[in-house]
Amino acid sequence: MTSIDPNNLPKHIAIIMDGNGRWAQNRSFGRIRGHQKGAQAVRKIVRTSREIGIQWLTLYAFSEENWQRPNLEVDALMNLLNNYLLSEVKEMQSNGISLRSIGRLKKLHKNTRKTLFEVIDQTASGKDMILTLALSYGGRQEIIDAFKAIAAKIQDGYIAPEQITEQLLAEYLYAPQMPDPDLLIRTSGEQRISNFLLWQIAYSELYLTPTLWPDFDKNEFIKAINVFQKRERRFGGI
Repeated sequence: MTSIDPNNLPKHIAIIMDGNGRWAQNRSFGRIRGHQKGAQAVRKIVRTSREIGIQWLTLYAFSEENWQRPNLEVDALMNLLNNYLLSEVKEMQSNGISLRSIGRLKKLHKNTRKTLFEVIDQTASGKDMILTLALSYGGRQEIIDAFKAIAAKIQDGYIAPEQITEQLLAEYLYAPQMPDPDLLIRTSGEQRISNFLLWQIAYSELYLTPTLWPDFDKNEFIKAINVFQKRERRFGGI
């Protein structure tokens, strides 16, 4: 395993977990089997993040566009999420992991949404790592929702248009307290952002790997962090 510098860890890692369907197709399995295997990878990466000291981990679990998939697959994904949350809540509690979620959560299936909020409440005291699941999430939708909230404040006289700044807009995003990701990982070889954290990743380091998400294990994760640690971040400077 490639070693990493514990004094130079990214504070916040965001991951576009891609490739479940192709992993299943390559093995002549149904897509749902791929999602099940992907859930196992989630468990490994969450544990590894906690072990090495990552403070914030954000996973793109279900996009706004994913609602366009067949109903059978959507139902399976909602059930899988529900079961994952129920199976992991005790481990999150014992490891100081606080669960949070961003997205248009009202669109989630009722029982899944209920379980999600219950687990968020049950893990709220966790101080060692923040695990955020992006569910029914879209980066453009997040920015639109922020502007709608700001427009309402302007209409009510609480904000003047000239007061709109980057900082003010950021305060109306789904999770204003969440730091911008230092490292964005995308699996499966695709080279696009796919509407994920568009505002927040302005200066994130990108790590693209051909590894399909179900095969993305601890060694792959450490490799991504090692590559990050070798980069020089300038944030637009010299």
